[in-house]
Amino acid sequence: MIKDKTTLKAGTLLISPPVQVDFIFRRAVILLCEHSETGSFGLILNRSLALVMEQLFEDLSGFAEEVGCGGPVQPETLHFIHRSPETIPDGIEILPGVFWGGDFEKVKAGVTEGAIDPNDIRFFLGYTGWSAGQLAEEVERGGWILANSDEDTVFDTAEGALWRQSLKQLGGSYLILANYPEHPSLN
Repeated sequence: MIKDKTTLKAGTLLISPPVQVDFIFRRAVILLCEHSETGSFGLILNRSLALVMEQLFEDLSGFAEEVGCGGPVQPETLHFIHRSPETIPDGIEILPGVFWGGDFEKVKAGVTEGAIDPNDIRFFLGYTGWSAGQLAEEVERGGWILANSDEDTVFDTAEGALWRQSLKQLGGSYLILANYPEHPSLN
């Protein structure tokens, strides 16, 4: 993660402040996949569901890659990010080495043939979305902390450590927030 002036753009991380009370976004880290004047689209990186891909697709038997909750919008839709553009064509590069979407038939073929490393792809049901200007307003009101991201953060940071690690890497006063207790009333 790079520490500089972060703006809303594809590849930006949206980190929930520690006082967020909405369960779905509490201590959430969202990878912004698209941001434009018409709206924004992101995927929550640290909300696993009790599902694996083989439970969703019969032809992926034996592929026990976990499925995450990408967000509350259209939870019946499947989305994925990967770092295998040579195996999964037609993805959109949102960060160097991180691609969003692509040819799902190639995903299934790559899984069946063993050409896709499970550590190089992540699946999500649903997504987070904002209408034109909505996300910028939420950021302005302090609803999100922005951070730049990289391939290692997206694929190699443990889900349970992602929120805290993302804040720590920002440094400064964010180090204090990273240690904010999950239930301050119990301290």
